[in-house]
Amino acid sequence: MSTYESALLRLLDERGYIHQMTDAAALDALAAKQIVPGYIGFDPTAPSLHVGSMVQIMLLRRLQQAGHKPIVVMGGGTGKIGDPSLRDEARSLLTTEKIAANVASIRRIFDRFLTFGDGPTDAIMVDNAEWLDALRYIPFLREVGQHFSVNRMLSFDSVKQRLDREQSLSFLEFNYMILQAYDFRELSQRYACRLQMGGSDQWGNIVNGIELTRRMDGVEVFGVTTPLLTTADGAKMGKTAAGAVWLNEDALPSYDFWQYWRNTDDRDVGKFLRLFTDLPLDEIARLEALEGAEINAAKVVLANEVTALVRGAEAAAKAEATARETFAGSGAGEDLPSLAAGSEGIRIGAALTQLGFTASGGEAKRKLAEGAVRLEGEVITDPAHLIAPADGEVLRLSLGKKKHALITH
Repeated sequence: MSTYESALLRLLDERGYIHQMTDAAALDALAAKQIVPGYIGFDPTAPSLHVGSMVQIMLLRRLQQAGHKPIVVMGGGTGKIGDPSLRDEARSLLTTEKIAANVASIRRIFDRFLTFGDGPTDAIMVDNAEWLDALRYIPFLREVGQHFSVNRMLSFDSVKQRLDREQSLSFLEFNYMILQAYDFRELSQRYACRLQMGGSDQWGNIVNGIELTRRMDGVEVFGVTTPLLTTADGAKMGKTAAGAVWLNEDALPSYDFWQYWRNTDDRDVGKFLRLFTDLPLDEIARLEALEGAEINAAKVVLANEVTALVRGAEAAAKAEATARETFAGSGAGEDLPSLAAGSEGIRIGAALTQLGFTASGGEAKRKLAEGAVRLEGEVITDPAHLIAPADGEVLRLSLGKKKHALITH
């Protein structure tokens, strides 16, 4: 049992969000006596966030559930540089217009997780371009730069790993940690923000912000990081052979999103239910104790809960119904991903790759040779086999037991 006084730290601890904290006792005391505004930053490098960002989004949800104020910081300013933390190489630079379009697209997802408004615990969303774009270089270096030791900056893992591998780290990227530290200080001044949260790779950036705020303003602020989240087989959360598991509907069909969670490793079910759903802990304990084929019922609960949260209850119900129809072998659920073959048809190998079932033509050939591919229930082994549905006809293509799609005219 945790010994925390505050509902916030008890909740984060029970659900498995805490990896590291700065001055846990002082943060606990503060959260027990007043509303604590806390923030997490999201860099708009794509039009949608993916499942890898969900721990951080849920962390803001937990903050609000415990009676505190979430601040969503969109990195419209820092996104012009790109976070070098634990990356092997520099991100390609995005145009200002592309960043603005990505910010607008990402905003939509947060409405499902947080209550926004003007109340004391209502969430707000801000863009750090507001203050970073307005900085003047020389005054910024004089006021802020003096508080950073280059020797210390070189000791951070995000920098050290790149240098150890003799991979280039541009001066532009090197500035990222200073700007993120400045964000914390700016949010402290503007919104009385007292807490920054993030993944374990952000620890150095968070500590920099805490120290800068203390040195420049004499204000005590805090940091919490979450554990690095990998699946039981060691894979990075949110990545699959077919690509990223995007949160936005227009980037990934709801059935595919639901199926990602339904295919969770047995060993991850309890952890994911605690992190990604609002189910009570005693119910989660019951579900994760299921064994054998019964654990599949817990995976359906997980898929339904997460999909309902991210895509809405209707999308979750539709995806479950489609899966039930598909796996029962009767008919083809309307929510399955689909591919139009066109009037000339499409080769089965090409169809598998276009649907994202296989990562390449070579992998498609291997799967076909293994007898893992079926068209309308019949095993197909020839990658050149032509799928040519008649007008109005729908054919079901399957790879293994878990990947299904509809091929239309």
